[in-house]
Amino acid sequence: QVQLVESGGGLVQPGGSLRLSCAASGRIFSIYTMGWYRQAPGKQRELVADVTSAGEARYVDSVMGRFTISRDNAKASVYLQMNSLKPEDTAIYYCNADITAQGRRGSFWGQGTQVTVSS
Repeated sequence: QVQLVESGGGLVQPGGSLRLSCAASGRIFSIYTMGWYRQAPGKQRELVADVTSAGEARYVDSVMGRFTISRDNAKASVYLQMNSLKPEDTAIYYCNADITAQGRRGSFWGQGTQVTVSS
């Protein structure tokens, strides 16, 4: 059974920073792309950023220059450093990973972590 466990969410003032972490565990053979999605109230879930196993990253335009995604393949982990946070960044953030485990390849999700940007 593959699990993704996130941490690092919370309440922060506008202009502040947070760092999200996500660690994958289980009988994993390979991890391909890892990423972060978010879902604000009343909105669809959207991709924030993702990074391939080779380290190629992409970002949604609204976070470009403020967020940085990184991963540690040895720890099966992905991180999201969020700087200059804005109220519109408020959402539940979900970790996602494309993983091969026990002979099957699939997309796995974490449970989500709340990020609230408010004064």
